[in-house]
Amino acid sequence: MRVRSRALLLPLMLLAACRSNSDDRREPTRPIGNGPGSDLEWFTDRAEQTGLDLVHFNGMSGEYYYPEILAPGVALFDADGDGDLDIFLVQGQMLGKKALAQALSPPRDESALKGHLFRNDLEIHPDGTRTLRFTDVTVASGIDARGYGMGVATGDFNNDGCVDLYVTNLGRNQLYRSNCNGTFTDVSKQSGTDDDGWSVSAAFVDYDRDGWLDLFVGHYVNYSTDANIKCFSLTGGSDYCSPNVYRAQPSRLYHNNRDGTFTDVTRAAGMAAEFGPALGVVTADFNGDGWIDIYVANDGQANQLWVNQRNGTFKNMGLLSGSALNADGKTEASMGVDAGDFDDDGDEDLVVTNLTDEGSALYVNNGLGMFEDKRIGSGLRSFSLAYTGFGTAWFDFDNDGRLDILSVNGAVRVVAALEQAHDPFPLHQRNLLFRNIGDGRFEDVTTRAGAVFKLSEVGRGAAFGDVDNDGDVDVLVGSNKGPPRLLINNVGTRHHWDSSSRAPAVGGGSNLFP
Repeated sequence: MRVRSRALLLPLMLLAACRSNSDDRREPTRPIGNGPGSDLEWFTDRAEQTGLDLVHFNGMSGEYYYPEILAPGVALFDADGDGDLDIFLVQGQMLGKKALAQALSPPRDESALKGHLFRNDLEIHPDGTRTLRFTDVTVASGIDARGYGMGVATGDFNNDGCVDLYVTNLGRNQLYRSNCNGTFTDVSKQSGTDDDGWSVSAAFVDYDRDGWLDLFVGHYVNYSTDANIKCFSLTGGSDYCSPNVYRAQPSRLYHNNRDGTFTDVTRAAGMAAEFGPALGVVTADFNGDGWIDIYVANDGQANQLWVNQRNGTFKNMGLLSGSALNADGKTEASMGVDAGDFDDDGDEDLVVTNLTDEGSALYVNNGLGMFEDKRIGSGLRSFSLAYTGFGTAWFDFDNDGRLDILSVNGAVRVVAALEQAHDPFPLHQRNLLFRNIGDGRFEDVTTRAGAVFKLSEVGRGAAFGDVDNDGDVDVLVGSNKGPPRLLINNVGTRHHWDSSSRAPAVGGGSNLFP
């Protein structure tokens, strides 16, 4: 994950809770684009056109197995070292004892039931035009990800200059070491990272500053299909459960031994006693001491801010820092999370996506690792209140030097209106795009972002990077029980980027909820 800055602020919950609605005023939108053509479609979905033809399979069979609703994660990373971003798509499997033929939407080809790697065959022509095309190289790559996939993280764990791949599963996780030629070797067991249980997000992070990437794996709840609990909606019909009907599962911290193996140091690091159902993970230097900390977004329980003690141990400062609860002191169903300096004051702030009727949180850092929830004054709460957010990130989509936000959305409990309309998977919602207009405020520009933002799907994972190497940030979205979406950015290149602006992302891995 990315190295961040500094932070610290006693939680001003009363102040945030009593903020006037007048603080939520909006300034007029600055035009995007230069002269004629400024009304161009900002983002265009080019997944199908470019060869990304894998449809996610969640194995649903009418049993309402809990894992059916959480995947898939996606990743953008340079798998073959040729300078452009390739794509890994997580895939599901059948769940329980139901035969594949009994699935409500069986795949046309069972060979599709594994994670897929797509090579970026970008061509840049002499006139500056680009031809973007992806080729499925899964078989040739040696990646054989046949578990019930959840999320994915990427990083160079063995310092050979090539990016490796870690896939989280319902069941044992898999670590694929890059052979630096576009192929990978499964080193899950020998590395000691074939974590069992149900893990969703993971992050490579050099927490001890020895120059080698360690690994944090966020675990969700104790679950098995044999012990699946039956839950019901408010109307009395079958529904997916909430996490509070299961026990949370402890997360794991692995130390890199610099020889291709890892050691589980969760207990030694002081992280074994406190845990929740982890869905989102982000790493950054939140208090400005030069050491990377770890923030964990928990589903329905207090979030955790693991502050690095600079001696191999961590201390949970979530509650004290003001980043564990909302401004009313209540837990939320936190899912997606990212850290970034959206207000350009030199420290790392947090955006956290939550459940419908909670609204996305904006934890603003005071520079010392203390936070104030400013979602109301920023406009984020009102814009996101009707949505359940998953993958999210700070990114400057229009290259104006300010960090904006994209939120990938989809419900986790049956939406009554969709169920009444006999929708086969009644959880879908639209994705959201928020533009940073300065002074700590955002505007909802979703309706102007392009036709792809009018789609209603069950969005889950998201990865951000410059897929076509044209100087702006594109977005890869993973949809549960649906096709991926490759949102090519058409507006960022219309603003000239220079050294005084924030550099566009060049790619890298993505957690399920980055």
